[in-house]
Amino acid sequence: MKPNEQTRQVMVGSVPVGGGAPCAVQSMLNVSGDDAKANLAQIRALADAGCEIVRMAIPRRSCLDAFAAVCEQSPLPVVADVHFDAQIAIEAARRGAAKLRINPGNIGGWEATDAVIEAAGEAGIPIRVGVNAGSLDEALKSRTDLTLPEKLSASAIDYVRHFEDRGFHDVVVSAKAHDVMTTVRTYRMLSREIPQVPLHIGITEAGTLMQGTVKSAAGLGILLEEGIGDTMRISLTDDPTEEVRTSWMLLAALDLRRRGPEIISCPTCGRCQVDLIGLAKQVDARLSSCSKPLKVAVMGCVVNGPGEAADADIGVACGAGSGALFAHGKVLRKVPEEGIVDALMEEIQKM
Repeated sequence: MKPNEQTRQVMVGSVPVGGGAPCAVQSMLNVSGDDAKANLAQIRALADAGCEIVRMAIPRRSCLDAFAAVCEQSPLPVVADVHFDAQIAIEAARRGAAKLRINPGNIGGWEATDAVIEAAGEAGIPIRVGVNAGSLDEALKSRTDLTLPEKLSASAIDYVRHFEDRGFHDVVVSAKAHDVMTTVRTYRMLSREIPQVPLHIGITEAGTLMQGTVKSAAGLGILLEEGIGDTMRISLTDDPTEEVRTSWMLLAALDLRRRGPEIISCPTCGRCQVDLIGLAKQVDARLSSCSKPLKVAVMGCVVNGPGEAADADIGVACGAGSGALFAHGKVLRKVPEEGIVDALMEEIQKM
């Protein structure tokens, strides 16, 4: 069995995490915690993009009323993200949170943690112990006998054991760093040391769209291929819907989950006699709201046409100012360049 088939399953609202459930896609809201309307609008956009769990920061106690309103109306389970103030976590549990996320490095010690555990237990919701390289507690941070992955793992494992000693088992763990291989090594340790605990994986502070996507795909791709990871967030300095879209692309690339089309397109060369880059971008944009798990090929010439993309559900192989539409390697019809995208969309709608 893979590691993520052996973890204990917890429920985040109606979404199962762990125990062999599909790796759940998460994102985080980035509008003001005081504005329930803005948060709900962003949640709806994320839900349309395929997000399954959403996290909301509660930076101040004054945000709790807005948080409660969001939980009441949200189409997705809402995780309360809490730092520094255990009382906020306690109140969030009482006001509708589907899960709590606390950081061992700043929640306030064992007494504060115990109060949060009690509140989560009363509410019947899980807790994510979220360890970050930038916010380790001072006792661990100052140790010179441990590597950073060992410090991150030790922090998470101490908290898990404390939770379990208190009879609380609805725990999820994350332990993130901005460095890819530090993160990979940490999660490998956690998977070995606490194999029963579902893992939330991600590369924290990964960067802007391109760099963040590359770093996240590298690190999370390694972990997911090894069967490590029960839920994930690709963290990007960008619109949160890009995090969700990128997460689904990664899961599809690893053939783990599919939501929406996968575009197969060649990198272009001197044989290309159409604006293939423009065509591919148009197809990508037109398919952004499509949820059909299709493979759609946009190929620049007959060399890389139906042959190399024969496994595509639908596609086009372009020639001199025109393109041949094909499905599963079989040519359907020929269309002029200006009609390629519309013709491709027509065929997709039939599928």
